[in-house]
Amino acid sequence: MQNSRHLKNLQESQNKSGNEKLHEACGVAGFYTDKGYLDTCNPAAEVYKNLIALQHRGQESCGIAVCDGDKITLQKGSGLVNEVFNSHELSKLKGNISVGHVRYSTSGDNSINNAQPFYGSFESQEFVIAHNGQLCNHNEIKKELEQKGYKFSSTSDTEVILKLLEDEIKNNPGKKVTDVLPVVLNMIKGSFSLCIMTKDSLIGARDCNGIRPLCIGKKENNWIISSESCGIDAAGGKLVRDVLPGEIVEIQNGKLNSLFYSSERTKQTCIFEYVYFARPDSVIDGIPVQSARFKMGERLFKEASIMADAVIGVPDSGVSAALGFSSASGIPFSLGLIKNKYIGRSFILSEQKERESIVNLKLNAIKTEIDGKRIVVIDDSLVRGTTCKYLIRLLRRAGAKEIHLRISSPQVVFPCYLGIDTPQKDELISTKYTIPEICEQVGADSLAFITLPGMVEVLKSFSDNAGFCTGCFNGEYPVPFI
Repeated sequence: MQNSRHLKNLQESQNKSGNEKLHEACGVAGFYTDKGYLDTCNPAAEVYKNLIALQHRGQESCGIAVCDGDKITLQKGSGLVNEVFNSHELSKLKGNISVGHVRYSTSGDNSINNAQPFYGSFESQEFVIAHNGQLCNHNEIKKELEQKGYKFSSTSDTEVILKLLEDEIKNNPGKKVTDVLPVVLNMIKGSFSLCIMTKDSLIGARDCNGIRPLCIGKKENNWIISSESCGIDAAGGKLVRDVLPGEIVEIQNGKLNSLFYSSERTKQTCIFEYVYFARPDSVIDGIPVQSARFKMGERLFKEASIMADAVIGVPDSGVSAALGFSSASGIPFSLGLIKNKYIGRSFILSEQKERESIVNLKLNAIKTEIDGKRIVVIDDSLVRGTTCKYLIRLLRRAGAKEIHLRISSPQVVFPCYLGIDTPQKDELISTKYTIPEICEQVGADSLAFITLPGMVEVLKSFSDNAGFCTGCFNGEYPVPFI
């Protein structure tokens, strides 16, 4: 009963947006240079570039912190990265180490108090922490810390990690953040990729299952940490490797050191990174995202072939799989849907009956590519089904003769409590209806999903040692309910 109640609370805290697509929690970034190289680079500006590339991982708020070896300066605000920071603001952020964060709230509300990074200190120890993921035992730990007298200024689970670090430093005089971090990471349960800045080091850490991504790059003599390799590319660096599950990396005095804080480690990357979350130009745990999506489209045709005149992808993340489906089937790919990229994140209509207006403003069908044709529509996922229904109406109005819906991920039948903003289980269309019933609900002529074994086989073709969290598809989570 305690487990189900805990999961219900997590679902309720997540279920805010009402959007069809699932949303990633956050993105983290870090940059380290020796002080002798400050004439040639500005770490805050490098983190800014990284965060711009990670903007898809969070649009509610962002922040950048820097340290010059003595003083930590932190600035954060609500909005997109280029709305919160400009060249003047970046020029005031001086230091040789920098950490940044973009946020989409899953645990805690979207108050500015929850914007990251968070600043922590005890006596002479100062640090800043940025977190991507979600803890599942943070409420219990928070109560214990409050009983010790700790005060919390946010509802974010990241502040729980921060207070744990402060408490361990307090209880172990003379110890540094890196000394107590392994102890803290063994206390928390859930998913986390962390980027931490102290006065003299940059630290990255990943949970024992490697659920949320984190990677390391280099730019000449400088070090970069990022949630995705596209952030390293944007900063002009080269990908070195991924931070491994259960690993802590520390960059200090220009050198990278590594340790593992637990002997119980597995690789279970969130499989939705490859479906939707990650940018297509990223490489996540050795798997190139664009190539994986293309191959998933090929596999989808193999499993659910159909005769048609054109294949179209729902922009943006459905396009890669659509190209793969087209390649495998020989059915021509058509740019039949155009996305209006200027409908911003703030354009949210609260009433269910207004959702069709959102689709009409965000997407438009090119009638000459649709009229009189049998169309295969490829989308990356089907969550609630509301947006899909209006999309199919749009294609019908454009003259589609037949519409065959193909989804390049399996049916989403379980909520996530490890860092994805998911609806409650009873709002997931695949938990309420059979595939024929869903097909009727959305108005398609046929509907099929890629199978989970097929999807995993595709991903493992890129990396033999790959492993995945597939909880949203089969209810098998790497972290037990608390």
